Amino acid sequence: MMLVYDGNQIASWRKANAVHKWFVDNVQDGVDDCGEYKVTKEHLIQLYNICSDILIDPKLAKSLLPTQSGFFFGETVYEDGYYVSLDYTVEIIDEILEYKSYCLDDLYYSSSW
Repeated sequence: MMLVYDGNQIASWRKANAVHKWFVDNVQDGVDDCGEYKVTKEHLIQLYNICSDILIDPKLAKSLLPTQSGFFFGETVYEDGYYVSLDYTVEIIDEILEYKSYCLDDLYYSSSW
């Protein structure tokens, strides 16, 4: 799973199934087909806020950013790996919004198995 700008990978997740599920539900209109989908600034802000809220109050995890089971999807428990992926997501979105605003016109999410 990755964010791509101008053909170059600028972020990647491994086994962060909850983050992938969020992109499928909110960016890909529920279609999980390993395609490349346009990501807007609004998408990034929404995901950033969700991840931040969960990191502040982990009890929100199941309702705001549920895990997803599946082949190659990793763990579905709300333990260290889940929260590490949220920390990473917050960091990368913060970096994109603060330092790489130029890429927001040409930012895409894609995944492949």
